[in-house]
Amino acid sequence: MQNRPYTLLENTSLALAILMFGIMAGFFWTYTFNVNLATAQLDGASYARVQSLFNVNVRHAMFFSFFFGSAVVAVLALILNYRHYRNPSFWLLASAAILYIVGIILFTKFVNLPLNYYTESWNPEFLPSDWEATRQSWNKANAWRVLISFLAFALSLLALVGRSMRAS
Repeated sequence: MQNRPYTLLENTSLALAILMFGIMAGFFWTYTFNVNLATAQLDGASYARVQSLFNVNVRHAMFFSFFFGSAVVAVLALILNYRHYRNPSFWLLASAAILYIVGIILFTKFVNLPLNYYTESWNPEFLPSDWEATRQSWNKANAWRVLISFLAFALSLLALVGRSMRAS
């Protein structure tokens, strides 16, 4: 296998993918280990109000640019680095991208969003009988997103480490 040097564009695209995966891993980690711990102490009516406010207020351009942009940047980095497809670092980044797309974007669409919409439909004064189970389901689903986003971040970091080991 011939050692072809990486270009500035190739390296920058990987660095940006790592940064964005890291920001999203931090977002999910902070929510799970701070916000969820606080909302677990709320009574049902307060939880319904607060969770609905979080759900509504997270829908903004900055969040969406990182939530979806992480996948876009990772795929773009793969395209820009395609000439290195024989290098394991390429496949580590590809694994991170696939894991993020399936484990974060699709998982959120099919698991977290339906729970969000259900929570937002509640009248805080007349909660459904399953409100506590719903809160637990949402918290467990978000904990999975912590794990998956961390793995995507770690795989992308390993791609960088793999490059540096190859260069030495």
